[in-house]
This record gives sequence, C-alpha cells and structure tokens, in this order.
Amino acid sequence: MFTLEQVKKAHSNIKSGLDFPSYIQEIKELGVLKYIRYVSDGHTDYFGNNDFQLSSPDKYEGLPVADEANIEQFKADLKEHQTGKTDYPTFFSQCAKNGIGKWEVDTHKMSCTYFDKAGNEVLIEFIPEASR
Repeated sequence: MFTLEQVKKAHSNIKSGLDFPSYIQEIKELGVLKYIRYVSDGHTDYFGNNDFQLSSPDKYEGLPVADEANIEQFKADLKEHQTGKTDYPTFFSQCAKNGIGKWEVDTHKMSCTYFDKAGNEVLIEFIPEASR
C-alpha cells in the first residue's frame, strides 16, 4: 500500500500542469487507483486496492468556492495551467473562483473529471501519456 509521504513526494515534483501526466504515472505505480481533491479545504482522498483509503489533511480553512461554475473561464484557465503558464496554487485559486468544487482522477481510465460546487460534472479530460 502507498503512504501519504510517497504521494506527497511525487506531488512535490509538480511545477506546472505540464508535470501532471508524470505525477499521475508515478502515483499509479504506487498503487493509487483514484483520488478526489476538494477545493474548499485542499484535502484529498486517495483510493487503492482492497478498499484501501487515505486522506490528506486540510490545506486551507474554507477557501470560498463560487456557487455558479464559470465553465468557459475554467477551461481557459485550465489550458493556461496545462501549458505551464500558471503554478499549482494559482490554478487551485482559479478553480475556486470558477466554481469548481472538486476533481477526481482515475488512474485506470487516465481521466480527470471536474465537478461544480453542487457536485455536477462539468468537464472530463483524458490525461496524456507521460513523457519520461
């Protein structure tokens, strides 16, 4: 089973959205099947085989997430992040501002699904193969 320390170490290598595919490949190799990141407090629930689950501690106290999702602005901000133009803290703030409440990464499907504050699916993206 994986540990929060292992996941944290892998996450520390992310400088921008360009590094995301490598991060996903690394945590997949650790045994992470999926994870859900919550924007309001920054905690993450990680899931592995045999109902294994770990949760990271909160990173924020009540980061306000907009009630209405601004999907077009979110897509523009996401594209900027994926091309390396913004760092992770900036992207996280943009998610909150654009009404993104959480996202779920599935390492088997190699997908990332974004949800609004009410839990409605707003965007599914497929994660490209990592260039190692």
